[in-house]
Amino acid sequence: MSYGLGLVIGKFLPPHRGHKLLIETAVARSDQTVVILCAKPSDFVNGEIRGQWLREIHPGVRVMVVDDRYDENDSRIWAENTIRWLGRAPDAVFTSEAYGEPYAQLMGSQHVSVDQPRLRVPVSGTAVRRDPYVNWEFIEPPVRGWFAKRVCVLGAESTGTTTLAQAMAERLRTPLVEEYGREYSVPKMAAKDDVWTTPEFVHIATEQLRRENAAARQANRLLVCDTNAFATTLWHRRYVGTDSPEVETIAAQGRCDLYLLTGDEIPFVQDGLRDGEHIRHEMHGWFEEALTAQTVPWKLLRGSPEARLAEALQRVDALFAGSVWQPGT
Repeated sequence: MSYGLGLVIGKFLPPHRGHKLLIETAVARSDQTVVILCAKPSDFVNGEIRGQWLREIHPGVRVMVVDDRYDENDSRIWAENTIRWLGRAPDAVFTSEAYGEPYAQLMGSQHVSVDQPRLRVPVSGTAVRRDPYVNWEFIEPPVRGWFAKRVCVLGAESTGTTTLAQAMAERLRTPLVEEYGREYSVPKMAAKDDVWTTPEFVHIATEQLRRENAAARQANRLLVCDTNAFATTLWHRRYVGTDSPEVETIAAQGRCDLYLLTGDEIPFVQDGLRDGEHIRHEMHGWFEEALTAQTVPWKLLRGSPEARLAEALQRVDALFAGSVWQPGT
């Protein structure tokens, strides 16, 4: 049977593939589908963000975000409010919950039960909230991007940041976000343009963050970044001579769960783009000072590449201490 107006209602905290099955079923059997997302200020993911996720996952579906201030066990008040929000009663209500039948009856709507035993998609919002990493296969890319842990490897020139970041990404079977500033520098240096400006660093920080956010959606629970916009604030200081509120604002929009600072005790190698060893120790000190002043955990790594990698992986393991899933699997 097909319906005119189909309704799906829930918290979607967070959206998962059980919700996807529910909404796709409603879309397939309704001329028009509306999703009502119930949000509270105390929810650990903002309701508008969850609404954006649903609109991306289900383009063409109308998503309404409503204030969840009512007794969840009072089907009558929810039925009355639903009719008010929609301007009419839906023709069918699609749910995977026991409340669906009485809620639909109070609106004079047909109830369509979809996989209530969770056999087709064995997941729930509670399970994802408890351990999103072991339930990774049941969440969509925008939701993965929100949950993915982010580790940033940073440091002064020729301190092994890229070597470590590449080794970590390979061992952890996850994408690596490469340093966009270096990519940007190659044609600039080839043109013998050695004057840097704030707009260039604003561009670099913005693009670095954009690439990082895009890669987080494809991450294997963890994203490895070879620098980030936070590090760009220090490179702006190095090349322009001052701090930049604009670059700092962009950096503040980023996320990081762990910083790994590579030590400057290893031999300097000139690759044609680097300033030189004379500035390396001072820059390392800037990184230590800046990392100490912020709140994200960080660790200074010294020693051989193997020793650095081993300690870095131990630090990553600690990020997932509460999960059944373990990094590298």
